[in-house]
Parts: sequence; structure tokens; C-alpha cells
Amino acid sequence: MALIYQETVPSPEEFCEMRIKAGLSAKSLKAASIALPNSLYGISIRDGKQLIAMGRVVGDGACNFEVVDIAVDPAYQVRGLGREVMQYIDNYLASVALEGSYVSMIADEPAFYEKLGYRLVAPKSQGMTKKFTPNHETPLSS
Repeated sequence: MALIYQETVPSPEEFCEMRIKAGLSAKSLKAASIALPNSLYGISIRDGKQLIAMGRVVGDGACNFEVVDIAVDPAYQVRGLGREVMQYIDNYLASVALEGSYVSMIADEPAFYEKLGYRLVAPKSQGMTKKFTPNHETPLSS
């Protein structure tokens, strides 16, 4: 069966399932349902109806872009699908990034992305994260 390439994000259910299948951290269905429609770009690769690879770009669409959620079903790995996902993402970024735009990612496999032209920013810059506990109280007024 020929693979199907769709320049769209998967469904929230597929997204959550693929992240786990590919060894990425779990995301809640609620979070995925909010996040996916806010993507700047998405690529989904399917074998028939089954999602087998995906990737997204998020950000503000001009100054900052972040490559996220690159995942390939383990049963389909080492077939070049991760590289194909990144080619679609790079083509999108090349069509929209402006002079001075910043493209970033947190890379679990830096060597893979370096082969595609991405570079580590350390020691000049360091990736950082902060874990937040959900707080569903009313936001502070200004």
C-alpha cells in the first residue's frame, strides 16, 4: 500500500497514541485537543488510515517557530520517515521564515537533526524548562 502524506495534524486521539508509541512523553487528550488546532503547520504520514509518522511547527508565525512532536511508529522506523517528516517541515519553514526568524527545537536525538542542518546552540545558549502545576483559578487582573 502506498503511503499517504497529509499536510495536517492528526486527530487528538492519534496524536496522544503516537507520542506514547514512539516513546515521547504522554499528553492529555484535553491538551492535545486545544494544542493541535493552534499549530502553524503539521505533517501526518499514514499507511492507509493508520498514522505512522507526524510532526508539527508551533509559534507566532514570524519571529519564533518551534519544531515539535516528531514521531515515527517503531514498526516503521529506519525507513527514512523521520527524515521525510523533517523535509516537509523544512519546506514549510523555508516558505514562511523571515530574516531574523528563530527556529528552535528540543532534540532528543541531536545527531539526527544535525545531519539535516540543525545546530546545537550550547554553550552560547541553553535549553530550559519549568514544570507548572495546573492552576485553574481566575487569572490576576491588571
